Amino acid sequence: MFDGPATFMLDLTRQFEVSDSDGDHDHYVHVHCELRYGLTPALEALGSYNSWFFHDAGGDPEEWAQGLSERAAWTAIHRLKPTEIRVYQEQV
Repeated sequence: MFDGPATFMLDLTRQFEVSDSDGDHDHYVHVHCELRYGLTPALEALGSYNSWFFHDAGGDPEEWAQGLSERAAWTAIHRLKPTEIRVYQEQV
């Protein structure tokens, strides 16, 4: 964090494509839900991780979600209460 104490952050993001009046791609909008937790040694040990799912890439969303639910981060934060929740959107 640049503006406060060190935190562990879980950022759930959904990307939406915005098309112009001709139906062509114009831009994307990302909607974020950030869950922030006080940084503990156990959370710090988790490091960083990113995972994206694209519907047109041929993957199975159920398998992707199952893989995420099996990651150590879910066990580590399961009983913790976030110190902050931020919801925002950005145009990319």
